[in-house]
Amino acid sequence: MLRKEVPPMNLEGYVETTIAFNNASLGTLGIAILSGVLNSLSPLNSSQPSPSPSGTTTPAAQQEENDLPPRVPSRFIACVTRDASAKRVKDALSSHLSSVTVLQKQNLKGVQQADVIILACKPKNLKDGILREPGMREALEGKLLISILAGTSVESVEENIYGFTPSSEEDRCRIVRVMPNTASLIRSSMTVIADSDPPLSSLQSALVIWLLSRIGRVVHLPPYMMDAATALCGSGPAFFALILEAMADGAVAMGLPRAEAQIMAAQTMKGTAEMVQNGQHPALLREQVCTPGGCTAGGLQVLEDGKVRASVATGVRTASVAASRLGRGEQGVNGPR
Repeated sequence: MLRKEVPPMNLEGYVETTIAFNNASLGTLGIAILSGVLNSLSPLNSSQPSPSPSGTTTPAAQQEENDLPPRVPSRFIACVTRDASAKRVKDALSSHLSSVTVLQKQNLKGVQQADVIILACKPKNLKDGILREPGMREALEGKLLISILAGTSVESVEENIYGFTPSSEEDRCRIVRVMPNTASLIRSSMTVIADSDPPLSSLQSALVIWLLSRIGRVVHLPPYMMDAATALCGSGPAFFALILEAMADGAVAMGLPRAEAQIMAAQTMKGTAEMVQNGQHPALLREQVCTPGGCTAGGLQVLEDGKVRASVATGVRTASVAASRLGRGEQGVNGPR
């Protein structure tokens, strides 16, 4: 089969943009996002066509170029505080270090050099004053700040930057709240973007959507739904991993090798999810598998008797409440209830 050559990406006419990941310590989620974005940009920066698994070239690279916003991320700055964090970032992004600068204990410098700032620290670091450093307010002037802080509203971030001192809209940075998840690492995140009021400019909106679309799917929701979205999408990978692990444990108990059981459980979960994404309702899918008097019916009865459905739903609700409390700077949010 003939390979269809995709021309190299032409950045002429686009404005290159520097993005800073402003953190007390670039954690798992921050690294996952940065790695996912960098991996998505690699085919665009290459003059070679991107082959599909079948060996033929797909138009994906050309589509990526067609979807480019006027401002294109070209340089990334990772701000950390500890030596261990700096090493972790460099190790995780070793193949992209030509595009990444790691700054240690230099948050202000990183913000000054960036056009877009991704606030990826823990909510308590915001309360500790990560955005109150002298000169930070001026460094943020007119820029775009993307916050992935769990449970933290745009208003809370603004208060930490500006306090209650009046300032003109022109002097302020624009803040947008988003919640991705760790599947950003493999460009399979489910990322939620909170609606902005007033709306972002067309250029800012295009950049935010394009950037987050590089690491998976994107949906927009009102701000008041973000804590629930954090529990479902942000905490969700841990919940699904626990269920996957439990299914593999059951298979191992019945004699399957651990490695094969894990692969089988993961593929079964992935296939089921794809069927739902293609339009199947979970309840109908379950009924299709569950024949009267069969093994599936027996297994489901045990799960229902064990209140698995209620426990999972309660877990999501509890995580949502905890996210909100974390955003208010509370400690011990998972203590006795």
